[in-house]
This record gives sequence, C-alpha cells and structure tokens, in this order.
Amino acid sequence: MRAALPRRLPALLLACAPLFAQAATVARIDIRGLDEAMAQNVREALSLDQAVGKDVSDARLDALLRAAPDEARGALEPFGYYDPKVAIARTGSGAAPAVTIDVDLGTPVRVRGFSVVVDGEGGNDADVRADIAAFQPKPGAVFGHAPYEASKARISRGLAQHGYFDAELQRHRVAVTRATHAADIDLAWASGARYAFGVARFDQTPTMAIRPQLLAKLVPWDPGDPYDQAQVDRLRQSLQALDYFGRIEVTPQPDQAQDHRVPVGVQLTPARRSIYTAGLSYGTTSGAGVRLGVERRYLNDRGHKALAQIDWAQKRKTLTLQYRIPAFAWLDGWYTLGVQAANEQNTYIDTRRVEFIASRSGEINRHLTVTASAHALRERWAYVTTARSTVDYRYATFNFPALQADYVDVDDRLFPRAGVAGSLLLRGATTALGSDASFVQVHARASWFHGLGARDRLILRGELGQTYTGALVDMPPSLRFYAGGNRSIRGYNDREVGPRLGRFALGAKNVVTASAEVEHYFTSQWGMAAFVDSGSAFDGRVPDWHTGVGLGVRWRSPVGPVRVDIGHGLDHPDSTFTLDLNIGADL
Repeated sequence: MRAALPRRLPALLLACAPLFAQAATVARIDIRGLDEAMAQNVREALSLDQAVGKDVSDARLDALLRAAPDEARGALEPFGYYDPKVAIARTGSGAAPAVTIDVDLGTPVRVRGFSVVVDGEGGNDADVRADIAAFQPKPGAVFGHAPYEASKARISRGLAQHGYFDAELQRHRVAVTRATHAADIDLAWASGARYAFGVARFDQTPTMAIRPQLLAKLVPWDPGDPYDQAQVDRLRQSLQALDYFGRIEVTPQPDQAQDHRVPVGVQLTPARRSIYTAGLSYGTTSGAGVRLGVERRYLNDRGHKALAQIDWAQKRKTLTLQYRIPAFAWLDGWYTLGVQAANEQNTYIDTRRVEFIASRSGEINRHLTVTASAHALRERWAYVTTARSTVDYRYATFNFPALQADYVDVDDRLFPRAGVAGSLLLRGATTALGSDASFVQVHARASWFHGLGARDRLILRGELGQTYTGALVDMPPSLRFYAGGNRSIRGYNDREVGPRLGRFALGAKNVVTASAEVEHYFTSQWGMAAFVDSGSAFDGRVPDWHTGVGLGVRWRSPVGPVRVDIGHGLDHPDSTFTLDLNIGADL
C-alpha cells in the first residue's frame, strides 16, 4: 500500500488540474442600450453582478450567464418594457473576462383601458378628484410601475387625509397583454363616510409648563368641522414655532371616534426653560468682540418669553432686551416689547441711540408673516474727520410706525433649492407726531433659488430701498441706507459704497443691489461658490454702480450652511480683497 501511493499521485494531480484551470474572475459588466435608471435596475437584478471581482468556476459562470437575460427582462418590466431583446456576450480572454449586455428595448407596453374611480362621498371631494385627475400613467402613456404605484398610494393617502378612514380599495387590477403591448388599469375605492374633527386633547409630561387654555387657542378647527390632515399639520407647526416643547406628537385617533368625530391627541414634553448663547465676533469697523445671550422660553404658564443679548466689541456695543406675550386670539403671533441701546465710536463716527419698540406679529398663512410696530428713537451722532478735543453732535428724535411683511415659499428653509423668499418694509414719520423730520421709506429684499442638477444651485438676490424726504440731513444714521459688505456687495467693506465723508459712508436716501451666485458641491457637505454682486447707495436718481466678484467655500453643517467668501471690488485698481463669514440659512 505504501509503495502504490507515489505511483497514483501524478494521476490524481492530472485529474484535479482542470478544476483549477476552470476558475475565472469576472472583471466587469457593461450594460448598453439603456438609460442610467434602467441600467442600474438591471444591474441590481443580475445574480451575475454578485460575482464581479470574485473567483467563480466556468460552470458557475455559465449558469449565471444563462440566467442573466431573464433577470434583465424582469428588471425592465417596471419601466413598461415587457419584451426586450437581451444579448449576453463574454468578452476578453484569460482568467478575467468581461461581460457585455446589449439591450434592445423594443415596443413598450402602453395604457389602453383606464378606469380609476372613487365611490361614495369621497368621489365628490375636490382634492380626491384632483388626485384622480393627476393619476399616472394616463391612456396612451407607457405603463411604468413606479408612477402607477405612486398615484395609487396618493389617492389612498388623500382619502385618509380628508377623513375617509373607512376607505377600502375594492378593485386593483392591471392586465398586461404582451401580444398587443397594452395594459388595462382597473382601480376602485369605496370611500365610506367622511369623519369630522373631535376635540384636541393636550397632555404635557412630566410636568405642565403651559396652561391648556392657551394652547387650545392654537387649534385651527371647531369640533364638527370636516376632518382635514392639513389642519392637524397646522397645529403641529404652530406648536413647534412656540419653542416651548422639546417633543411634539399630534396624532388623530380614528379608533376612538364617536359619531364619526375623531379626537386628536397632542403629547407634549416641555423643553429646557432657558437657552444660553455665547460667541465671538470680528468686524472691520467694530473690531473684536464677544456675544452673550439668555432667553427664557417660558416665564410662566401663560407662555410669556424674555430675551437679553449683549454684543460687546471694541468699537461697537449693543444691548437688546425683549419681552414677548403670545397673541393667538387673531392669528399665530406675538405681542413684543423691546428696547435696544447701541454705541459705536471709532475714528470716523461717534453715535449712540436708544430705540423702544412695540409690535404685533401675525402669521397670515404658512408662507406670509406680517408685523406691525411702533418705534420711539433717540439718536446722537457725529462724523469724526480730524482729531479734536470737542465733537459737534447732532441729535434726533423720531416716532414712527412700521409695517413689515415676510414671505417664504421654498422647498427647504435650511438649504433651499427651489422657491422664493422676500421681505417688504414700510415706515414713515411726520413732524406732527413729534419727529424731527417727515419721511416715508420703503425697503424690499428678494431671493430666488433654483437647483441645477443634483449638486449645483443658482441663487439670485435683489434689494431696493427708497426714502421720500426733504430733510435727509436731519435723519440719523440708523434710518439711512448703506451698501457694501456681507449680504450686500461683497468685495467692499461694510458701508463702503455710497455718499462719503472722508473714508466713511454717510448713508443715503436710496439703495439698490443685485447678486448672482452659483454653488457646486463636490460632496454632500462641501462645495464652492462663484459670485458677482453689484449696486450702490445713492441720493440722486442715478446710482453709482460698484461691482464685486469672488469665490467662496461652502459647508452644510448640522446647524445650517457655513459660507466663507473672498471678494474683490472691480471699480478701483487698488481695491483690496475682503473676507466674509456667514453661518445660518440663506433666507
């Protein structure tokens, strides 16, 4: 036995040699004749794709190649192609072959028969009828599974959102006839009766922070009103805007309905009562500084709020105190009493002001907020052009009303890629009410956002302000317009553009600025921007245009976009470069 083993060993090695020789590694799979979405779906459906980069035997590879055509055809059915021609070819030689899949899509399956109906009360609901009218695919269109399922889900969801909690999908049939490349859709829902709103039940745990009577004023429906999920969402948004609560759950409870009235449960967990903020600042005109603040989210169970902030820099200091009272009887909003004291002293201006403000804000709808306010302003200022022991101060007292409207309609308030936002401020004073001069002022800002592909976006901004007065010289610096600096004309320093006294802008009657910016993101968080800004602050009819260009770095941080811009003015060959830093949303 021992002598026979060496004689058999060569025979055994020869027998095993073909097994080693038959091992191969699929280098790649090339799919041709399809768009990106179709090719990706086919690739994910291929068992062969799991063998890429791995050693497989020839027998295993042959089995995978035989299965590939049927897998590819199945992956194309969701796109409406039920009879494509698929050719598989093994290319290359040696132990690392490539596989090429050529696809001829052929004739797509199109919708022929089409019946989508909702029986019962829901069939007369305007929003449900709109969902039916928007159903895709329509007769004559390619039968795609994704739009079909999305449209079906939209109708079911719409019925539930409008209170048809007993709705049932009674027929859901799609018959595909391959020979004629046709699909017949037959869908039917029975809506049942529409439910109505019941009461909203508030529950605050572990302790009650805000009295329920106050929160009840936020409920936008009366018991017995037809159920509408949009009203539930409105209540949730109103509660979030209060900033009283760390956790908010607003849940309709159709299982507890009585007489077709659905109660709504509201589970609330109070947030931390106090918010403390701190930060560092630096400005070319203000110098280095520190910012400190404290806000009491709720002072009492009536929901009153208080805020104190101080910005203490080398050459500019600001103190802000604010007290807010909820004003829900009319619209979501606040009564606000505030005072701001500011002091700025540098080599070219010396100014101090105190301003008292009383305002009432209200949310007209989910896009528009309006604030009416009354202001009492006392300001002292002087422009310093030479060193001297005494300064000739000017004083001004102004009492005036103001009305501001803020409009936001964007897809994402933190990082918008589509939509518009803007504000309009109207204010004016008259000597008849104790002001030192009469004026009317309008100031408008607008931004437009537009996505350019998956990684780029275009941002256009504009600003227009005009003052109607015959006594601009009597108006203090805080009531004048300026241009230059961050969020104005990058490439110029803060308040650099406009009528000047030496190096300092005096402030102007009018202002106009425009900006165009393109951002490109290399990753989901990091990107860069190129921009051009132009505009002027001016007293006459024709602005003295100044233009700046530059580049910036963008970081989508968890707290909002961080923007670092380097700009350069084009109106003087000796213009310096400016550096601007912004943190927060673009709106």
